[in-house]
Order: sequence, then C-alpha cells, then structure tokens
Amino acid sequence: MIVNPIIPGFYPDPSICRVGEDYYLVNSSFSMFPGIPVFHGTDLAHWERIGYVLDRPSQLHVTADSLVAGLMAPTIRYHEGTFCVIVFNASAKGNLLVTAKDPRGPWSEPTWLTDVPGIDATLFFDDDGQAYVAGTDRFPQPDGSQGPQVIWGAAFDLAERRLTGPRTVLWGGALNGCASPEAPHLYRKDGGYVLVIAEGGTEHFHAVTVARSRDVLGPYEGFAGNPVLTHRHLGKDYPIGNPGHADLVETQNGDWYAVLLASRLIDGYHKNLGRETWICPVTWEDGWPVFSPGTGKVEWTYPDTGLPVFEPRSVPVRDDFDGDRLDPEWRFIGTPYRPFHRVADGRLELRLLPRALAPELVSTRFHFDEEPDASVPSLAVVARIQEHPSFRAATRMDFKARAENEAAGLVVMQASNHQFRLERSLSEGRQVLRLVRATCELHGLPFLPGFSSRTHEEILATTEVPEGPIALEIQARGQDFGFFYGSDESGLRPLLEGVDGRAINPEVVGGMVGTLLGLLATSNGRESGNSAAFEWFELERVLL
Repeated sequence: MIVNPIIPGFYPDPSICRVGEDYYLVNSSFSMFPGIPVFHGTDLAHWERIGYVLDRPSQLHVTADSLVAGLMAPTIRYHEGTFCVIVFNASAKGNLLVTAKDPRGPWSEPTWLTDVPGIDATLFFDDDGQAYVAGTDRFPQPDGSQGPQVIWGAAFDLAERRLTGPRTVLWGGALNGCASPEAPHLYRKDGGYVLVIAEGGTEHFHAVTVARSRDVLGPYEGFAGNPVLTHRHLGKDYPIGNPGHADLVETQNGDWYAVLLASRLIDGYHKNLGRETWICPVTWEDGWPVFSPGTGKVEWTYPDTGLPVFEPRSVPVRDDFDGDRLDPEWRFIGTPYRPFHRVADGRLELRLLPRALAPELVSTRFHFDEEPDASVPSLAVVARIQEHPSFRAATRMDFKARAENEAAGLVVMQASNHQFRLERSLSEGRQVLRLVRATCELHGLPFLPGFSSRTHEEILATTEVPEGPIALEIQARGQDFGFFYGSDESGLRPLLEGVDGRAINPEVVGGMVGTLLGLLATSNGRESGNSAAFEWFELERVLL
C-alpha cells in the first residue's frame, strides 16, 4: 500500500523520472546546503536519499538571509545515458543546468542559462531526441508594459546549453487572469503533447491544470474539465491542503502516477511541516489525465503499485557522531563558506560564529551578471527536517558561555526568523538556560521588490544551570511544545511546557518552507574562539 505523504517533511516541488525499473525524485531545497536531495526507489511508495545534486560550494551559492530564497522547482530528466537537472536559484544568477551519469553524483559544475529567464524551467526530450525548455515569464507588450505571467517554450541544444529557437507562448492557464501559472511539465502522449502546470499560487488555491497540442510549441488547448486536481473547494480546514505542482511518470507496466506537493494541517491549524511530497494514480480518458480516479482528491493511502518492492535504508533515531563526517540527513543553512563544524572522537563540535540566528532580514536581489559572493557570513547551525507532526528532539551538549553574547543549544526554525531556541548563555556572570521565541513581521517576500521586515525576540523562560554537560530536549505534540533540560537524558525536568507552536507557522511567511530542527552555536555579532560540543542527537516520531 502507498501511504501519503511518500516523503514527509519539507520536500516540496517534486520532480520524477524513470530509468528502467528505477525511479529518481528531486525536490526544492531553497536556502539549505547541500541542495536538491535525490531520492531513489522502485515501487513509488518507499524512497531512500542517495545524495544531493549540488553539494559543493562551487556549484551552489545560497545565503542564510532568508530560507525562502535559494533553489526552487527543479526538474530531473534522463536522456541517452545522462541525468539532467534544471533549476532556478533565487540567491544567485537565475536558471542553471547540471548533468551526471550517475544520479548519486558527482554532478557537473553548473551552466548558467542566461537565455532562460523566469522561474520553474523544465526540460523535455521529444521522441526524435530534440530537447525543449519550458518556463514561466512575463512578456513585454506593445505599449512597453509587462504582460500577464504565461508558460513559454523553446527548442534547446543540450550540448551547447542554450536555446536554439524563439520563445513561444504556450498557455496562460485555465482561468482567465489566473494567479501564478507556473511549474510546467511537457509529456508526449498519443501522438500529441500534454502540458501540466500549477496555478492559483502554492497555498490554499493551488491547483493542477492541463492543456494539449498536436505541436510541442503549441498552440495549446485547455481541458474543459480543469482543474484536474485541487482541494480549494474542500475548505481551509480539510486536513490535506494546497495540492499541486505535479510531475507525471509512466511505469514499466504502463500505469501512470503523479508526484505533487501538498501540506498537512497540524491540530487543524497551520502547516508547520511545510509542503511535502505526495503521490496519486492517474488514468487517461479521451486523451486527458484523470487524477486520483473516483475521488478527484489526494488520498492518505492507495493500493500497491505492483512494482518491485523497495526497502530503503532506515535513518537511526540516534546519531552518536561516531564517524568523521555528518550523516547526509544533516543540512546547513546557507553555503558554509566559513568552516565551523568538525566530527571527531564521537562528538560534533560547532565553532561559534558571529552571525545571529534571527537578525533583521534583508532583501535578496538577483544579480544575473555577477558571480556569487562567497564573503556572506556563515550561520553556525546544522539541522534536520521535521518529518512528523509530533516529535522528540534531544541532545547532550558540553558548552560554557564566556560572554553574554555567546549561546549554543537546540533550535526549531521556520522560515524568516520564526523559531524557538533552547540555548545556554551567560547572564550577570552565571551560566543560564533560556527559551527564546523569535517572530518576524514580513511585508512581501525577500526576493521581490518592496520587501521589508521587523524581527521580535522574547525570552519565554530562563533558569540558572551549573557548569558541565547539559542534556536538552524539545517535545512537540502537534502544536503543543515542551522544553526540558537536565544533567543527563534520564533526569530531565521542564523549563517551560504548553508553548504554542502556531507562533512559528509558515503561512505568516508565504507557506514556502517547513520546520528545521537543529543544533546552534553563535556569538551574536562578535568574533569568538569558543565552541560547543554535542555528544549525540536524537530525533524520533511521537505517536499520540
């Protein structure tokens, strides 16, 4: 049986391809490093992370200024022995293309596609081998104004990495003047071409719509039954929200499925987990796709696909840092240009860096003619993605604050300065443990004109603690958070319970990302030679 979501947690904008009996799936990673996780499976129900597309600083420039910048909407395709990924980097120079013979890597250095504007570019290889790129953009009008956002397409030379024909408008979406037609994918079907897009925005009004044509570059005719998938008519309290951004795949048995993003409501409120990867079956009637036949909505479960069973590597609950490098489950926030972590002797050591975890946010601007700036300050955080509504995250840390600006501990991070920090610091010469809540008033998105913000921090609880190692734990039961501490994991006591998790919800910042759970070390604006050592980290699902 397929159980949704097939990849839980902050794994949005899925794209999929099949090579024989193997399936490969990638997701947006925004400002996390390494970027674009690659998953492998054989049955469409179970997946294992096998690497990342962009895992070297030379490939990926993202900053910790805002989690909603960075890499958005990758597409993965396979053609004549080569895997290709095209993606938009909102923190650098726009659209890029990388290739690999093995999806596990190594992937090539990026080619910046300076003639491919806009967002959500996709690749399509026709039966004759000709490549095409489709994307999202606005075109100038005769009066000099910018027209509505549309889907465009053009012929593409994979060897030369450039467009070889004019950009042609393919479609403007199913609704007249629809919001955000984007995320195009092209497919060859029954001698013609099918165009699948998202429209309505990635939140409550998100939808999948389709059009088709006898010519790959159009004109495209919209389906009279559009949208082919949406939950906007089910109300905002429906437990599965905003499905869309679909990519189709045909199995070796001739069946079709769509991977897509959607979000789970937690306790009937916010979508703290962000946009996750889901799947539904697709059939075809009169040349048009039918999503989730019989119900028309994304279900929690579907029957087995009948494909070869896949058993992925299980991720251990406990990480004892017993190797010489971090497990691939760990992510950085921004490209770690300044080294700050070391795994050795069964401990993870984080050097305190000056960058604060919740500074005032700044605008992210596109500089298409400039090289990425490697002088951007690094953030001393390593994080894991929250995958379940209820969880327990814990660690044991050896850290002594030497000044009141120094802090280290556990953090729950949402986008753009929405976070809880359970951190050790110094106050009036005493070692203290404090719970800090950061929230942020946002106006617009950091990568759009007119953006502004204001960050607020509040200490919710504080207590004096003795010197020496300290165990820290965060328990979340839906939207109910509790924060605990003690000398070791067997003797924990509460610092504060009943904290409302709705304070760090993604709707406030546009619904773009999900929650990260991590380890932090900061000297808050000053240089420091201090460091924090973590003996272990545990992250487990809590069943209510």
